[in-house]
Amino acid sequence: MNKKEILEIRKQLTPVNCAITRICGCYVDHEKTKRMQMKEAFLSMPEEEGFKYFDMLRKTLSGKIGRNLLNLEIPMEEEMPGGAQEFLLRLRDSKLKDDELLNAFYEKVIENYICSGNYYIVLVHAMYDIPGRASDQTELYDASEEVYEHLLCSICPVELSKAGLCYDEEENTITERCREWEVGAPVKGFLFPAFNDRNTDIHAALYYTKKTEELQEQLTQALFGANIPLSAEAQKSVFQKILGNVLENRAGYSIVMDVYDRLYELLEDWKDDPDPVTVGKHELRSILENSGAAEEVAERFEKEYEEFIGRDTLLHVSNLVNPKGITIKTADATISLEPSRMDLVETMDLHGRKCLAVNADGLVEMNGISVLLASGKSEV
Repeated sequence: MNKKEILEIRKQLTPVNCAITRICGCYVDHEKTKRMQMKEAFLSMPEEEGFKYFDMLRKTLSGKIGRNLLNLEIPMEEEMPGGAQEFLLRLRDSKLKDDELLNAFYEKVIENYICSGNYYIVLVHAMYDIPGRASDQTELYDASEEVYEHLLCSICPVELSKAGLCYDEEENTITERCREWEVGAPVKGFLFPAFNDRNTDIHAALYYTKKTEELQEQLTQALFGANIPLSAEAQKSVFQKILGNVLENRAGYSIVMDVYDRLYELLEDWKDDPDPVTVGKHELRSILENSGAAEEVAERFEKEYEEFIGRDTLLHVSNLVNPKGITIKTADATISLEPSRMDLVETMDLHGRKCLAVNADGLVEMNGISVLLASGKSEV
């Protein structure tokens, strides 16, 4: 799913566009015991309570694709009778009215979700009447082409509210505040089936994680039979490691700077595209060669990419670079550059010493104080 498709489904999680038909929930304590279950028609819920669930569910479809939102493909073997896909489709088609299926779903989550505290599993069934679109991409609400029937799940931590003092109006005194078990924002969740090309895609799911470094592959294996892709942190770390290895950590400054400059250019060139910008081994090898690396270095990069990342695995460019810019560190100083100003720093020899020269045209500040740089010539 891309940004536009995710946004289209998020828009249905509002009182005006509500596509939710039924909501179910299961409160699980730290001993993995089901303490409470609920099941009801969503529109019968009190309005204020419904608003809270809308907010929770929208957060399950928030974040960056490739970081917080991961597109998962369901393996062929899980599409066979008795596989993960069949179970989820049965659950969806039951419209969450089958208690046996619901309990089986809860048990799957409880058995495979790693959590030392209490949490609340929320599962909703929704039906979205997909509007048709004219040639100019405007929506035609009276020309529906398909109904997108789906499940949306949120897993939220339940924690005691913070201790503190409060005003007791009845007693007219300041007293200790009563601590309550509060349901927090979702930390995991999923959408199934996926909404690809504005159509139902039963071969895929969208998985949400609040913490990008805690993906919980055991949970995705149990629910979808799917291997989870490399986390955003892992993509960046492995890419840096391979690049350092093949350049033997003695890379020319200009080569590394040019590699990152080209990656930032890709993000800028495709910033208006709803699909995330991705690169594979061939694109990265080409970038490396065009940045001045020797052919044997580029070949070694391709081999290590296949070994540590995978022959056909694509990486999200936004995971390989820092959107705020690049950081250059020496033993005694740190220089931060915005992506568009990476040309401000040059290397040079000054009195026999290797130096980084920063272009200082324009305003120069030191601890918030505007300063003037002394003019003069130095031997270079």
